[in-house]
Amino acid sequence: MITVDGTNMIFGRLASQVSKKLMMGEEVQLINCEKIVIKGNPKQIADRYLEKRGIRHKGTPERSPVWSKVPHMLVKRMIRGMLPRESSRGKAALKKLMVYSGNPKNAQAVTLESASFDGVSKHLTIYELCKKIGYQG
Repeated sequence: MITVDGTNMIFGRLASQVSKKLMMGEEVQLINCEKIVIKGNPKQIADRYLEKRGIRHKGTPERSPVWSKVPHMLVKRMIRGMLPRESSRGKAALKKLMVYSGNPKNAQAVTLESASFDGVSKHLTIYELCKKIGYQG
């Protein structure tokens, strides 16, 4: 089992590396997911996710896509998008992913150097994004 610390990691790079490890059959724990960074204009990022949350199926609204406001559930949903979840192999990979806000067990975590953030460019953390789309916690 690999424990990955999401503090100051760029989300896209982190998610692609985590999804590759999941597809190879490893179990992955992702801690401190609320501190993951999404690079770009914060207003455009928040608007894009608000738009995704507003999508509704006209005929049967129950079939609409579900986007959570909670940080660890949002990160798991976004990583799910990088897995082939229609196949049995993709479903098995998703079951091996555990995402946590904070560090629940004070686990020793690995940081992925290729996904680290320099802190200079415009960015938005997952926690700030969730606050903008309505998270109350």
